[in-house]
Amino acid sequence: MNVREATERMRSEAAKVIIGQTGVFDQMMIALLARGHVLLEGVPGVAKTLAAKTLARLIQADFKRVQFTPDLMPSDIIGTQIFDSQSGRFHTRRGPIFTNLLLADEINRAPAKTQSALLEAMGERQVTIEGERMALTEPFMVLATQNPVDYEGTYPLPEAQLDRFLFKTLVDYPSLNQEVEVLRRVNAGFDSNDLTSVDLQAVLSPDDLRGLRAEIAAVRVDESILDYIAKLTESTRKSADLLLGGSPRASIAVLTTAKVVAAMRGRDFVIPDDVKEVAPPAYRHRVIIKPEAEIEGLNADMLIQRALSKVEVPR
Repeated sequence: MNVREATERMRSEAAKVIIGQTGVFDQMMIALLARGHVLLEGVPGVAKTLAAKTLARLIQADFKRVQFTPDLMPSDIIGTQIFDSQSGRFHTRRGPIFTNLLLADEINRAPAKTQSALLEAMGERQVTIEGERMALTEPFMVLATQNPVDYEGTYPLPEAQLDRFLFKTLVDYPSLNQEVEVLRRVNAGFDSNDLTSVDLQAVLSPDDLRGLRAEIAAVRVDESILDYIAKLTESTRKSADLLLGGSPRASIAVLTTAKVVAAMRGRDFVIPDDVKEVAPPAYRHRVIIKPEAEIEGLNADMLIQRALSKVEVPR
């Protein structure tokens, strides 16, 4: 099974439980195949948790969910050393981060110290407990959610934490017809908390993922595309409306995810449209808008589109 066939099957299976949100689920699949993490931003009740649980079932992954709260400690996530009085020894109690897919629900509800507990895991795929380094199993992916409306009692993620996310995905309300379909399914007995009652067929295994990632690594990228990506990132740095533009890590995120998109479309080479598709979710959390630009009603996506319109597309 190649990347195109696998993602089409996953999309088809996900449609059994998720109405709409195809763009959101596609971005989650892209990040998974690119070995990245996703920050999901949307109001409560728009199927963020359901999408995460569905993705985990489709790839036969271990799934854990942590509700982030102001009193959550780093040890509640990564684990700690516990003394056993009977044996007279310490043993390690592993935290929920030892999983394949971790849902960090409302990540901005926890203070910076707890948020930072994810940095090592997301960046190096390992954790350190009392000086002992412990590798995380593959695949490993963090899906974090945050509410874009209610900021009371929250701790905004610092730039270093945001930069660890490959994508920032915006989860919007469904259309009217999609919401009617949601109601129709719930009225017929569908329970989003009981996915075992739905005939969801697993599509991939961890071994399959490794094979698909090897296929993606072989996707060709012309020199002109590399130049195009670099110029896009440079354009964000030179924007008069941005305090902070994209870093080289932003360029790398666009490159790696554009290769995934190309493979998903059945191609073994990247075209400019692949870059344009992944640019908004790859850049939007890595740029900082000037206050005066925000007052004018500009947002990150508008400025990213402006950069895309200014930079010459390679022929």
